[in-house]
Amino acid sequence: MSSNLLLILMIIVAVAFVAIILMYFILRKRMQNEDVMRIERLRKGTEQKGFSTEVFYQKLYLKFLKTPFLNRYLLKIRRRIEINNLDDEFVTREESAKIIFKGLGIIIPLTLVVIMITNKNLLLMAIILVFELFIIDSFTDGMVDKLDNKLLSEQIDFFAAMRHSYHETNMVGEAIYSTAQDTENVEISRQAERIYEILNSQDPETDLEKYYDIAPNNYIKEFAGISYLTQEFGDRKVDGTSLYLKNLENITQEMQIEILKRDKLNYTFQSLSVIAILPMLMLEPLKNWAISNFSFTQSFYLGKQGLIVQVLIMLATFICYILIRKLKDNGAVKKVQDEQNPWQAKLYTNPFVKKIVDQFIPKQGTKERRKISNLLKESASKQKIEWLYINRLVISVATCIVSIIFFIALHNLQINYIYTQPTSDYNLIGTMSSSQENKAMQTTLKHNAILKKLKGNRGAKLSDVERTMRNSPEYKDASDDEIASNAQIILNKLQTINREYIQWYEVLLALLFSIIGYAAPILILRFQLKMRQMEMEDEVMQYQTIIMMLMRLERVDVEMILEWLGRYSDIFREPINRCLNNYESGAWQALEEMKDDVSYEPFIRIIESLQIAVEKVPIIEAFDELDADREYYRDKRKESNERLISKKGMIGKGIGFTPMILVFVGYLIVPLVLIGMTSMTSSFDQMSSMST
Repeated sequence: MSSNLLLILMIIVAVAFVAIILMYFILRKRMQNEDVMRIERLRKGTEQKGFSTEVFYQKLYLKFLKTPFLNRYLLKIRRRIEINNLDDEFVTREESAKIIFKGLGIIIPLTLVVIMITNKNLLLMAIILVFELFIIDSFTDGMVDKLDNKLLSEQIDFFAAMRHSYHETNMVGEAIYSTAQDTENVEISRQAERIYEILNSQDPETDLEKYYDIAPNNYIKEFAGISYLTQEFGDRKVDGTSLYLKNLENITQEMQIEILKRDKLNYTFQSLSVIAILPMLMLEPLKNWAISNFSFTQSFYLGKQGLIVQVLIMLATFICYILIRKLKDNGAVKKVQDEQNPWQAKLYTNPFVKKIVDQFIPKQGTKERRKISNLLKESASKQKIEWLYINRLVISVATCIVSIIFFIALHNLQINYIYTQPTSDYNLIGTMSSSQENKAMQTTLKHNAILKKLKGNRGAKLSDVERTMRNSPEYKDASDDEIASNAQIILNKLQTINREYIQWYEVLLALLFSIIGYAAPILILRFQLKMRQMEMEDEVMQYQTIIMMLMRLERVDVEMILEWLGRYSDIFREPINRCLNNYESGAWQALEEMKDDVSYEPFIRIIESLQIAVEKVPIIEAFDELDADREYYRDKRKESNERLISKKGMIGKGIGFTPMILVFVGYLIVPLVLIGMTSMTSSFDQMSSMST
């Protein structure tokens, strides 16, 4: 039976083996047919030989997408880049991975440098490493801004070529399409092809409104809008020139002014962020230099006073860095933010958290609620009021907890300093020799033995210390003079150790810091609002350019002008939108209410001209001074930009150099002078007592 079973198994194995061989030959024959061979030749013909940067970045993108923390940052960058690329997934992935890769190429060496410099100061190392996240965020934003600036430059070249195409065809759509096909600039070509598709769609007005939401900048919006109006209502001659081409020239001049403004802002601020951050890396080298050359400064730099100054400088550096970014970014391309479901929204869904946060949010209809809502709108913040108060509470609680932990760390640091540092008299210049340091360390160990016996005895007197010393084996052979001289030092150390615990005023300071932390988000919004107010003149001059483009077009009315102004507005977006909402109930009254909402005089003059155009005269006559003084307004805008950049530059330099001044003055010069004077005074007192 067993032999028969074995035979059957052998037959099955043999049949299976033959079947596998037959299947192999059948598949081989099929693989050699004409279609498969042709596909194989095509694959080999298109296969990349050698290293390909495009393939490298595509693979990196997939790696970054699977990496925690990097994946969220990658998607944040992607959201900004994909606007320029218009559904070109390959390019979007490549550019996103390229920016992250370059950022890592900077942050990894910088991290190694920080670790090498601050390896003996873990607190400083941790703070700087966290601070690097802000540095890399600034770097990547700059990389994306370069892509935006590149698109602006391509638009200028595109509009120049567009003029020639329009002269040949006199058709807006055909001119856009032919120019898009001829240009070598891929980014603007995508945008132009999209605009061409919109102009030739069944419902161009609706598609155009959708495009406005994803257009990369206001100038491409203006181009799309003017092209649609010209195709819809036709072109006309003004002073022997095509109105459409004249409007293209106006848009081009606006872009040229904007590019110059951005270039000057970048030049002004390009080194300020580095200048603000650099002093943090100098803290440890300066401390080591001061201690090695002036040993009397050890008590400051290695004690809690030095740590307090360090933390204050790092906090000032952090604030200055944030303010510089706000100051510079205010004039940059508007950021695309993920405001759908941030961590604040997720946290607010928790019923317990929601109940607590709602206690701090002002009630609906109150004056405080209106003030906060207006501040969020006027500062162009994308936050909801609930998110703002979550930020305030989280920062406040975190500040209080960190402050308490910091005070505890200060006390432990001071106690550790007393137990570990060599005990010797101050030396005005230089350091102790190795023999002197060993002798001083032996003195410290003797003192530590006495301190351990007396620790916690807050009522200890000099006589108690001397009695403990005489009964201790460390001083059994010591003379009376030695005991007397060391007893006072030990008593001072003991009193210091007994005082190193959380004091009531430190708890009050922690609460005060938490109040400041609670107010910090509001203060940042107010600073952002002040910076935006500096941009008012520039935005109103953009309105003047838009009105000049629209006022000679057929069928243009005040409502259409307001829609265009609202589409491209930033600072005055809210009053313009309110005016549009109330326009149907009475045009003149809606404009009057908008005039009451704003206080900037040049914008009020535009509103008054719109009111005249509603009731009395045509639009072209209401704004005739804009056309007559076009060169004046253009020169005035250039001069306004110069003043704006100069003012921002002055503020930025003051903020940027503050940390460096604090480092050299507050961390080096003042301690050296004060401690040096104290040491000299003590030495003179000792000399005078010895002489007497």
